[in-house]
Amino acid sequence: MAAQQRNKHTGRAKRIVVAAVALVVLVAVGIALASTAANTEDPDYSGLAVETEPTRPQAPEPKEEEPAEEAAPVPQDPAEEPARPVASPSQNGALHVEGSQLVDAAGDPVQLRGVSTHGLAWYPQYVNEELFSELREDWGANAVRFALYSDEEGGYATDGRRVELNDLVLKGVEYATAADMYAIVDWHILSDGNPRTHAWAAEEFFKLVSARLADHDNVIYEICNEPNGKTAWADVKAYAAEIIPVIRANDPDAVIVVGTPTWSQDIQDAAADPLSEDNIMYALHFYAATHQDDLRDRLKTAVEGGLPVFVTEFGICEASGAGEIDYESADEWLALMDELNVSYICWNLSNKEEASALFKSDVSKTSGFSLDDLSEEGLWLVDALRGPGFDRKEVQLARADKKPNATGSAMMAFAEDTIQWQLNVTETWEEGDRTFFKYEMAGSNYSAATKKWSVTIPFNADVTLEDSWNCKASAAANELTVSNDSHNGKVGAGDSVSDIGFIVSGPAKLAVVDL
Repeated sequence: MAAQQRNKHTGRAKRIVVAAVALVVLVAVGIALASTAANTEDPDYSGLAVETEPTRPQAPEPKEEEPAEEAAPVPQDPAEEPARPVASPSQNGALHVEGSQLVDAAGDPVQLRGVSTHGLAWYPQYVNEELFSELREDWGANAVRFALYSDEEGGYATDGRRVELNDLVLKGVEYATAADMYAIVDWHILSDGNPRTHAWAAEEFFKLVSARLADHDNVIYEICNEPNGKTAWADVKAYAAEIIPVIRANDPDAVIVVGTPTWSQDIQDAAADPLSEDNIMYALHFYAATHQDDLRDRLKTAVEGGLPVFVTEFGICEASGAGEIDYESADEWLALMDELNVSYICWNLSNKEEASALFKSDVSKTSGFSLDDLSEEGLWLVDALRGPGFDRKEVQLARADKKPNATGSAMMAFAEDTIQWQLNVTETWEEGDRTFFKYEMAGSNYSAATKKWSVTIPFNADVTLEDSWNCKASAAANELTVSNDSHNGKVGAGDSVSDIGFIVSGPAKLAVVDL
C-alpha cells in the first residue's frame, strides 16, 4: 500500500457550502428539496469449538464518542496511483532486524502488509490455499498471520483440539509458502492477560512448530499477542526468556515478535528496557476509532528512537472490533506506518458480524471474493493495499457514498460549470432482469451567465440510457453525461433551468454515487 495521506475534505467542504446555497435559493423560488438519507481439500475441522469469543477489551482510556462519518472518503484519482511493490520470500529471502528496521536477506528494508485470521478454532475455513493465493495476487498482501488463541473456548491451553490446531497452523504456513507470502505464527493470548499463565502450553506449541518449520525462511513467531490487565513489562520479559530459547533451539535466526503491556500499546516500556537477543521486534496494536494521536506519537517516538516495531494487528473500527469506523484516523495510521516503514497486519479474515471482519456476514464463500463480498473494512483494505487484482475505479465506486434511488429520492449533482443540479427519482419499475429509473433535473446558476452546460453523473454500476428529454445525454460504462439542448443552453446569472430528464436502466441496486 504505497498510499499517501490524502486530502479528503477540501472538495467535499466546497460542495457542502454550494449545496447549502442551492437549497436556500431553490426554496425561495418554490422548488422543494428532499434531503438525501442518506480449494485444495482441507481436513474436516467441524468438531472444533464454536465461537464464543469474549468482546475485545477496550483500551484503558477510550476516546470520547464522536459522530459517525457520513461515508468513506476515497481518493479522487485512484488510477493515478500504481500498484505497490510487494516484498516476497522468493525475491527477498529470510528477514532479519537491523536497528529499527525489518530487512531482507540483502539488508534492504522491507515492509510486510498483510491480514490476520480470526481464531483458528472458530474460523478454520479461511485457511486455504486458494484464498492465500488470492490475497497475494489480487489484494497485494504479502503476509498472513495465524491467530491461535491460548485461553478462550477452543483455546490451545484450555479445551482446544491441539492436534488439529497444530496441523492447521502447519498447513496454513505451507499454503502461505505456496502463495509466496510471509507467515506469522501468533500465540494469541487475550483473556489470560499474563502470558506466563499458560507458558507451559506456549513452550509445547513453539517447540513443535519451530521444529517443523525450521527449514522455512518465511516464518515469523509472535509469542504473546496482547499482554493486558496487570501484566507489566517485567512479566513479559520473564515469559520471553522462557519461550525465545525454545524457538532458537530449532530456528536460530527467525524473527520473533514480543507483545507489550496494555494490549500491545505500551511500546515505550520495551524501548526503555529492550530484550538483549537479536532479531527481536515489539508489537503495537491499534484500532483507529479508539487509538489516535497519542498512540501514533508513541509509535513515531519509539521507531525514531531505534525500537523495531511491528503492528501485528490493527483495525479501522473501535478497540472492541466493532462499532464506529474512523476512516480519517485509519488513513493517518496508514500514512505514518508507510513513512516509518513499519509492517502491519489487518484483523481479520472472517465473516463475523462485526466491523473488523473483512467479509460481509452473509457471505459464506472462503475464496473467490468480489468487491460486493467485502465489508467496509475489507473495501478500505483493498483500496489501501492497491492490489493488482482490482480495478481502481471499481474500488472507488464500491467505497463511495450511495445516494438513495427509491421513488421520491432527491440528490445534488455537481458540475464543473456554474450550474448546480438537483436530481429527483420520480419513478422506478422492473422489466425482466433490469430495473428502470426515471430522473428529473433542475438546476440553478449561481455565477455568470452561461451559453452551454454539461454535467456527468456517476453511478455505482454500468447504466444504459433508455430515453431523455430537453437535453442531450449519453452513457458510457457507469457514467451518464447530460448537456444542454439547443433551446436551454443559455442560463443567466441567478436563473434556473428545469423540465429536463432521463431514464436509465441497470441492476436493482443502481445508485448515484458521491465521488
